[in-house]
Amino acid sequence: MDRRELYYFIADTHLGLRYGDYQAREKVFASFLQQIPKDAKAVYLLGDIFDFWYEYKDVVPRGYTRTLGALAALADAGVEVHFFNGNHDIWTYGYFEQELGFVMERNQPAVVRLCGKNFCLAHGDALAEGDRGYRVLKSVFTCRFLQRLFSCLHPRLAFKFGYGWSRHNRLAKGINYRFRGEDEPIVQFAERFQLEREQNDRIDYFIFGHYHFDLDTELKGGGRLFLLGEGINRFDYLLFDGRSLRKLYYSQKIE
Repeated sequence: MDRRELYYFIADTHLGLRYGDYQAREKVFASFLQQIPKDAKAVYLLGDIFDFWYEYKDVVPRGYTRTLGALAALADAGVEVHFFNGNHDIWTYGYFEQELGFVMERNQPAVVRLCGKNFCLAHGDALAEGDRGYRVLKSVFTCRFLQRLFSCLHPRLAFKFGYGWSRHNRLAKGINYRFRGEDEPIVQFAERFQLEREQNDRIDYFIFGHYHFDLDTELKGGGRLFLLGEGINRFDYLLFDGRSLRKLYYSQKIE
């Protein structure tokens, strides 16, 4: 029997973010993962699943036991678990693929074909033009030499710094993202990306995270752009059943 054509898309749970009852939020997310059918096809984690993640050779961040166990159980059952690095969980060096069986998506955006539909998937940061300051900051975060220097810090200091930096998360400070419609750079990116593809190979669905903004919009060049919300207050995800893509919430029963 073929595995069920069920594909899940999740982003921006920011596990560990010191905001509200963060331990309860992780239990909610882990419970949701445990409900995903073991005969589903794939789970796509589109970045910032962790509010801060940094791996040493022999040390990984404390916590997330329920979540990592639920994801490992899915991978062990044959469900593909694809992990896209976000700007908060850039620093992965082998633990997820070697210990948990994840498929690491190092190149973003990634174009995948599922049940005859083309998907363009990414965390969503650094895709749009502009924001030179952010691009410089990300180049610092991804510099291997600087990463090796950071690894020289004792984990206690490194994680204190990392979690302190992550507290600047826009949601924790109560800052809401303002969407600018067709003028939004991520929309313009999707429109350009679409136009650069052959007519018979156009994207059906663009799915990004990062913005903490719930969006479903038709593109002028064809296809639909989805921005996922987050798993801090909204607890939303996308489910593709081989025919249609729909927005659901962790609290809804998975069928």
